[in-house]
Amino acid sequence: MKVIILEDDSVESVADGYARNFLFPRKLAVNATPAALAARDKRQEKKQAELEQKRQEMQALADKLGAAEITITADVGEGGKLFGSVTTADLARAVKENLGLELDRRKIEIKEPLKTAGDYHVSVKLLRGVTADLKVKVAAR
Repeated sequence: MKVIILEDDSVESVADGYARNFLFPRKLAVNATPAALAARDKRQEKKQAELEQKRQEMQALADKLGAAEITITADVGEGGKLFGSVTTADLARAVKENLGLELDRRKIEIKEPLKTAGDYHVSVKLLRGVTADLKVKVAAR
């Protein structure tokens, strides 16, 4: 029997008893009738359109981040070394203050710790396949 698994909208072929006695009573699946398949196709088209809209928004945000340069001031000792380091939380806070954009610190990727004053390039993963290269300048206070 063909059923539509509701969790991920996939069409699967399962045993009749499994569908009638387990999936249908727990509302985990519905019978794959032509009407249900048409409704599934509509849901998938809508989901694709929403994903494309989100991807375009994130690409515009990536372009904005790529054009910007964030300056972070920190206490610096001898040789340009920082007292501590610049973290992803510091970078997210600086982006919010300078650009007014809310970024999740977990989406910011630092290749090596920012422990010295200077210019850095930081990668920001906004969406699968959409990343931004953010220019960061760490300056002495």
